[in-house]
Amino acid sequence: MKNLIFYLGVSFLFTHELDAMTNNEWLVLPFLNLLSDELGQRVFVLLHIPLFAVLVALIASERASVREKSQLAVSIFLFVHGVIHFAFMGHANYAFESALSNILIFGGAVCGLAYLGLWYFGRQKHTS
Repeated sequence: MKNLIFYLGVSFLFTHELDAMTNNEWLVLPFLNLLSDELGQRVFVLLHIPLFAVLVALIASERASVREKSQLAVSIFLFVHGVIHFAFMGHANYAFESALSNILIFGGAVCGLAYLGLWYFGRQKHTS
């Protein structure tokens, strides 16, 4: 169940990044918002290539310890990512207002938090 929730969370994240293109997320991000709209969009898209490559490599690692630590880190990120989006809701260029956008963002955050809870209570169970 824990792995299913994790991969669902990653799916929310990847799909959110598709949605981020339609919502001009680069206009809200520090440094990218300083670039022209066209350049900011290109940099935003191109940065996702190495980010996704590293993410997939880590969470699919043949080494169990790397895979488990990566899943834990990504789950923490999913939750923090939701908190950051919540904090940016008042930003002038924040455009994630649709139900779909919010389901993708906060669905990932819920999955991240659920994974963390299952991980924590699973560890507690094994140490008892």
